[in-house]
Formats: sequence, C-alpha cells, structure tokens
Amino acid sequence: CRGAFADFASTSEDALAQKPADITFEQAAALGVSAFTALQGLRDHGHVETGQQVLIVGASGGVGTFAVQIAKAFGAEVTGVCSTRNTAMVKSIGADHVIDYTAEDFTQGDRRYDLIFDNVGSHSLADTRRALAPKGTLLSNGAPVGGWIGGVDHVLKVMVSSMFVRQQGKPFVSQPNAADLATLKELADDGKVTPVIDRTFPLAETAAAAQHIGDRHTQGTTVLSVR
Repeated sequence: CRGAFADFASTSEDALAQKPADITFEQAAALGVSAFTALQGLRDHGHVETGQQVLIVGASGGVGTFAVQIAKAFGAEVTGVCSTRNTAMVKSIGADHVIDYTAEDFTQGDRRYDLIFDNVGSHSLADTRRALAPKGTLLSNGAPVGGWIGGVDHVLKVMVSSMFVRQQGKPFVSQPNAADLATLKELADDGKVTPVIDRTFPLAETAAAAQHIGDRHTQGTTVLSVR
C-alpha cells in the first residue's frame, strides 16, 4: 500500500538511504514528505538563488521548518512568518528575520520578496502578490480550510493569474525519489538541516497523534515511535 501505520514496512532498496549519523531515529523518520516538499519547491519550482529575499509563510510547520533551513542552505536571506510562540524557534533554525503574524501583516509591509513559499494560504492572492518583487515567484503549498474542493480554487487562481502578470505563481506536487533523499541526507550530515520534532507518540496512540496534527498548531513534525 502507499502508506500505513505499522510496526514493519516493506519497500525496495533503491527507495532508501542510510540514516544521517548525527540525528535520532525520530528525526530521521521526520526527514520525509515535508522535507521533499520544501526541497523540490524551493529548488525545482522556485529556483532559489544566493542572495534572494525569500519569505516562508507557515515557517513553524512541518514543511516550513525544512523550507527555512533549505533556503538558508542555498544562500537566501530568509524571513519566516509564524505565531508569537514560535518566533524563537524559527529564529533558532536560521531565519534572518521573523514576522509574528499576530502583530504584523507581511502583505502590508514595505519589504518585497523574490520568492514567497506560502504553506498557509490565509491571504487573498492579490494581497500576497503585493509582497512580491515585480518578477517574483509565489509557490502555493497551502490553501484556506474549506472552500471549493478543499481550497483547490485558491491553487487555480494562482495558476491562472500568472498568465496575465509578470509575477509567477506555481502550485506544485512533490515526488519522493532516491536522489533527493540522498540530498536531504547530505544536508543533514552537513548540519544544514535538522528536523524539528513537535511531539513523539507511541504507535498505540496513532489516533491521538492524528488529532494533534488536525488541531493545526504543531511546531515542526509529529512522529510515531515504534519500540
């Protein structure tokens, strides 16, 4: 099957990589889907470059914590958007600037960004584009809860509007693969990426873990531990 919660799982050898030596098994387990999304979004779709101004919206979440670190590893100047309780953590993982969205709206400020990686989708497309540089890129990895087909309308608006303005909007879907898993291992081995673990639940408490994630206030990644 494509996914399960279980004591054991079978997979092909070419889908695996050795665990980075200096992180825990729980951290290694977190170096998966969210990290692929951050890596492929920033590198392949956002084409992040050294010296660019990059804004990560939802910087304290599973994808966001990886995106902050990966953008820094590629040489960008990174601004993270998160709530008050997460500002210190986002700063600690490498963000150059942190915006507390409870006190400041990034769409109303003077700063313009070459790349916005939006993991939340809480602002209108027009407002978000206001924070982009004239030839900036918007990566849409989040949509408001609810809406037409769970927020797909938000993603479609990003695609369609890019046909008429210089700023590019790029929704995307990440695809796990062995080469990128090796890249993530290398980043972890070099100390450039360290998974942020919000909470660890035993396998028997999978339902509680799912509820915890569903509350949408996690810091980093939630992990199930098999003993």
